[in-house]
Amino acid sequence: MHVDITGEGPPLVLLHGWAMHGGIFAPLVQALRAQRTLYVVDLPGHGHSRDAGVPLTLDACARAILDVVPPAPWCGWSLGGLIALHAAAQWPARVPALAMVCATPRFVRTDDWPQGMPAAVFEGFAAGLHADWQGTIERFLALEAFGSEHMREELRLLREAVLARGAPDPQVLADGLHLLETCDLRAALPGLAMPSLWLGGRRDRLVNPAALQAAAALAPRARYVEIAHAGHAPFLTHADAVATALLDFLDGASA
Repeated sequence: MHVDITGEGPPLVLLHGWAMHGGIFAPLVQALRAQRTLYVVDLPGHGHSRDAGVPLTLDACARAILDVVPPAPWCGWSLGGLIALHAAAQWPARVPALAMVCATPRFVRTDDWPQGMPAAVFEGFAAGLHADWQGTIERFLALEAFGSEHMREELRLLREAVLARGAPDPQVLADGLHLLETCDLRAALPGLAMPSLWLGGRRDRLVNPAALQAAAALAPRARYVEIAHAGHAPFLTHADAVATALLDFLDGASA
């Protein structure tokens, strides 16, 4: 497992989303590194962890990350949020605080979770991987950027980052979409022992901010923060606002 370690101060673990790598957090790293030691992870099959040999399952990923980072708050974006939430629920002594950035315990809509995305969206991406994985990633990036106040800039940054550390493993891409489509961690929320931050982008068209609000309502010691005018990757276009929200939360959690 590849982990970039940078900055100074108390530790914070950063987990990226589907098809990406830790380098996508560059603007947020720049905003946080003076006050936090950042452990920026490349998930299995992605970036410099492409050949890590760790299955892209919640338990295997969480265990592999725990092996290479100290006890610390975890911050997960999108798919990374599912892994962070699983780790927090299973190993609360190792994850004293949890930040979910545009991430929820369930991404797909159901009758009792109307804030999710239609399952057909993820099914369509999964089907497209077999015929044209690069085109599928491009469509996913467009959905991530759609709605953002700085949509063109966000899409440009996402496009530049996605292959900057090499192409992700196509099977891992399929495994990641399967997690997004099938995981449901809502049952873990009432038992979360640590403070949690649920940070959404008001213009996010991939993860409805209302889903983060609903998740925060189910977890004790939870706080919901919304970044106005931001889309699915608020740390790209509103890094200072995201950093301020994270630091305020972490300072309060440590106190």
